[in-house]
This record gives sequence, C-alpha cells and structure tokens, in this order.
Amino acid sequence: MKVCLMAALALAALATVKAEASAEEVVAAYVDDRSDGAALVRSLYNAINRKEYARAYGYFAETQPVGGFADFSRGYANTISVEVRIGKVTTEGAAGSVYAAIPVAVKSIERPTKTRLFAGCYVARIINPAQQAPPFTPYQIEAARLKEVEGPIEQAIPAVCDVP
Repeated sequence: MKVCLMAALALAALATVKAEASAEEVVAAYVDDRSDGAALVRSLYNAINRKEYARAYGYFAETQPVGGFADFSRGYANTISVEVRIGKVTTEGAAGSVYAAIPVAVKSIERPTKTRLFAGCYVARIINPAQQAPPFTPYQIEAARLKEVEGPIEQAIPAVCDVP
C-alpha cells in the first residue's frame, strides 16, 4: 500500500513538472524587429502573444490606438493567443519617409473557447534613416484598419493595401 502511494505521488509530481515545462514551452521567443513593415507587425503580435502589452503599444506612432494604453491592454484580457499571416507588402517613398502597406489576417483564440478572425491593413512609416538625428526612430505603425471576417485565415489576407 505504501509503495502504491509513493508511486502515485511520484507520478503526480512528474506530471506537474511536465505540465509546467509544457506551459513554458508555448511562450513564444522574444522578437523585436523593426527593420521593415512586415517585421514590425510580426513583432507586434509577438508582444501580444507574450502578454507584453506595453511593448505592443509602443510600436504605434503618435497616432496610438484609441482609448490609450489601459483600453488597449484591456482589449486583450480574454486573448489566449494570436496568429498573424502577412500578405504582399508594398512600400513607397514620400517626402523623406518610407511607407509600407501591410495586408494581414489575424486569428485570435479567446477565452472561454472562441476563435475570431480579423483582416485588414497596417501602414508603417520610417523617416529616411539618413535624414534622422538622434535618437533614431525605427519603423512605427501609423494606421491599423482591421475588421472581423469569416473564413480560413489563408483566404482572409487582403490582396492589396494602399500606401497613404
């Protein structure tokens, strides 16, 4: 009887360690890449997946999401994870800046058991690096226009987004 109890306790302890290791494994590796518009959007969703909402909010330029940081972070309160797919990015130079139009589809897994799909466009901007003075400002999100859609994520990516 004592042997069975010890074996059961050992198995329970092992299962707990394995569950904790699995939970740690699902945390995405830290990605902060602002070298182009697509990398910036991937970094945004990496921050959201890691629950690093201050970092995610910081990717937006002065035209930050409506409602401020508190509303922005509360908007992800039920989000378990997000997956982003990026389409063909177009870039265009204008008046000392480079703009990138980034078509995306985003799948959001939410509590309790809800999956939502969003699609639309991000517009990112960088001031020509050769014209910047310190501190350097990398690509930032200038605009985000997404709406909830139906269908598989692969088919939800817009074919094209307009550069401003």
